[in-house]
Amino acid sequence: MTYKRTLITAALPYANGPVHIGHLAGVYVPADIYARYLRLKGQEVLFVCGSDEHGVPVTIRARKEGITTQQVVDRYHELIKRSFADFGISFNIYSRTTSAIHHQFASDYFRKLYDEGKFVEQTTEQFYDPETGHFLTDRNIRGECPHCHSLGAYGDQCEKCGSTLSPEELINPYNAETGNPLVKKPTSHWYLPLDQYQQWLEQWILEEHKEWRPNVYGQCKSWLDGGLRPRAVTRDLDWGIPVPVEGAEGKVLYVWFDAPIGYISNTKELCDAQPEKYGKWETWWKDSSTRLIHFIGKDNIVFHCIVFPAMLKADGSYILPDNVPSNEFLNLEGDKISTSRNWAVWLNEYLDDFPGKQDVLRYVLTANAPETKDNDFTWADFQARNNNELVAIYGNFINRALVLTGKYFDGKVPAQGELTDYDRQTIDEFRNVKVELERLLNDFRFRDAQKEAMNLARIGNKYLADTEPWKLAKTDLARTATILNVSLQIAANLAIAFEPFLPFSSAKLREMLGLESFSWENLGRTDLLAEGHALGEVSLLFEKIDEAPIQAQLDRLARIKTENEAAAQAEALKNWQPVPVKTATNIDEFDKTDIRVGTVLECGPVKKSDRLLQFRIDDGMGGRTILSGIAQSYPDPSVLVGKQVLFIANFPPRKMMGIESQGMILSAVDADGKLVVTTVTAPVRNGAQVG
Repeated sequence: MTYKRTLITAALPYANGPVHIGHLAGVYVPADIYARYLRLKGQEVLFVCGSDEHGVPVTIRARKEGITTQQVVDRYHELIKRSFADFGISFNIYSRTTSAIHHQFASDYFRKLYDEGKFVEQTTEQFYDPETGHFLTDRNIRGECPHCHSLGAYGDQCEKCGSTLSPEELINPYNAETGNPLVKKPTSHWYLPLDQYQQWLEQWILEEHKEWRPNVYGQCKSWLDGGLRPRAVTRDLDWGIPVPVEGAEGKVLYVWFDAPIGYISNTKELCDAQPEKYGKWETWWKDSSTRLIHFIGKDNIVFHCIVFPAMLKADGSYILPDNVPSNEFLNLEGDKISTSRNWAVWLNEYLDDFPGKQDVLRYVLTANAPETKDNDFTWADFQARNNNELVAIYGNFINRALVLTGKYFDGKVPAQGELTDYDRQTIDEFRNVKVELERLLNDFRFRDAQKEAMNLARIGNKYLADTEPWKLAKTDLARTATILNVSLQIAANLAIAFEPFLPFSSAKLREMLGLESFSWENLGRTDLLAEGHALGEVSLLFEKIDEAPIQAQLDRLARIKTENEAAAQAEALKNWQPVPVKTATNIDEFDKTDIRVGTVLECGPVKKSDRLLQFRIDDGMGGRTILSGIAQSYPDPSVLVGKQVLFIANFPPRKMMGIESQGMILSAVDADGKLVVTTVTAPVRNGAQVG
């Protein structure tokens, strides 16, 4: 189908903290690349986003800081909005869900579906804190993980073992904010009956959108295969959009329901303010000639591919997303980015440390974009890509071409004389770059598309290195002119090709080339700069980054890691309770257990097991092998070599993973669930009996 216009939405960031590189890589840079690309092509585009400002976490932060919830969201809304602007994210509007227009629009949306009988009302028992008088969300409930028994697991996930949880599964659940024990209490809410949309969603997604990315399609199929169930659209809370129904006092619209409506209300806000420029909001949301694209992270796939489309379908007058190019997650130095643990690179802090280097970060994040799987950001890679690619290839080519033109032709584009076969070969290589870039960008393959743009810079760099015009200028100025003319045409093409990816650098290059504007249609042309055209002032497009600022970032992360480990230990100890004493026994029973002391000679992992370690023990009696399921607690088992440990010597041998284990290593469970091998306080002879 041919569309007249494209509506691009980017997931609403939560106004509970600043944005970090994971947000930028996963959602906002890809969305911006696509929006800039379509605009360069002269297409009608609307790029919409805003702050998500409702939900429980902002209320918790407000209570901790002793300020109002509105003050919290005001602070972070402005910080996030400024960060996006600083990095060139070219939204047509960046609004917020606390705006009056959004409150009214979301309220009306709910009321329309309510009046049409599109919701079902249900009463369920939910966790409640009797002392504070509040129902709690999954994320604000903590307890002992039923799988790894780590204390402090959340009601929706254990960050220790990664298990997905529900609050009902937690052992001894408590209020994460106050530590209060919880009870179950009945409460009534309205639900969107997703099960009624199951058959339609299966047809719409699984049959009609097989072109979606495998991670998106696969997650949707998994949910649909599991069977959809009604999902609450209201909740008990005093912060949010009040439920516009009589008798619903103390209830607000659930944040997952009100947030995506923000895409529509923000569009309405923009169109109402500038109708002569953007037309009516209904044209963008209800006209079938509009193409809707959602850019999101993988944690939002279900909401944007199943829940929000069901909401739109329930109304019946809205268009549906044509594609949802969701990315996976970006890690930082091998560890999951976490706002609660401060394990992140915050955009506002990055610009303090690397002023003027927005495009360097955009380039590195796109080069490492987690398009098909989780990827990793490292400061070493950041430095290498800047120095070895942006500086040594792209920047080096531009600088040499422009400086040589200034030196030999007074900063004016020289005449293009007779072309050699090598000249024609070079021109042919970059003439088709437009077709390849369009193919990749249209398929949302931004990482490969940027690589293709950099290949154009490689072509230019190689061309200059091979032809060496700085040597030819002494004997053949006409040939030098042709070489530099071709080089400058490549440079002009680079300004166009990189504009969606590196907007600041492209604007700077355009100034140096003396180009006021350009369009995507010009990409691949070899006559973008006419003979005699005056170039602008030349400066370095990119600068090398030395070791000092990189080491400063690594030192910062090392400090944060140490602080996090200490905080986690303190949290675990705070909530730790001793395991109940086992059933009473007597000294005769204890005497049957032969506990000995031995020195660890060797210790290593067991093949095909992520749980077992294999010990070789000097037991004073010729030695023995013991297997112990403590591998998760000792990722580097070599630290145990040379230690004297306690083991049970008279257990019958037992085969595990094809290896005979001749005893049991004694370990204690730490407060955070980690197993710690027991040892002695002073050296004793191997084989000494404990009793």
